[in-house]
Amino acid sequence: LAGPPGKGAQHLCSLPRWALRRPVPPCAQRGYRGDSPSDSGKDMLEIPLPPWQERPDEPLPTKRARLLYESRKRGMLENCILLSLFAKENLNRMSERQLNLYDRLINEPSNDWDIYYWATEAKPTPAVFENEVMAMLREFAKNKKREQRLRQPDLEYLFEPPR
Repeated sequence: LAGPPGKGAQHLCSLPRWALRRPVPPCAQRGYRGDSPSDSGKDMLEIPLPPWQERPDEPLPTKRARLLYESRKRGMLENCILLSLFAKENLNRMSERQLNLYDRLINEPSNDWDIYYWATEAKPTPAVFENEVMAMLREFAKNKKREQRLRQPDLEYLFEPPR
């Protein structure tokens, strides 16, 4: 049996598998943690994330598919839309080096708002992320063609022959 006393205990087999795992120990601090307020931070909850690691042996089709998924499944809607549309337009023509830069950009910062602010030029991009892919994303975010960007692209484009 598990559960807080007096709250009606549950059988362990009825709990989801994740609830049976031990608490995750704090991971090594990443090189960049985003902007944090100057106050004590006592009201902030920081969930430890595993450190980003480059995947040098990952096949390019697998890397593109993973980055497409990670571009679509973000922590906030603004980045889901921005990054998924950017990925649709750019992933298939990016070099391996550019894919690695994009991978680091969307997976190393611990705060999705930072990526959004950098892309929209609301905040300066840290030197570690200032590269050609960030420049491509900033240019894309300007939306010079004035396209409606209200939702993520449908996935049918994945099954269309390349142009």
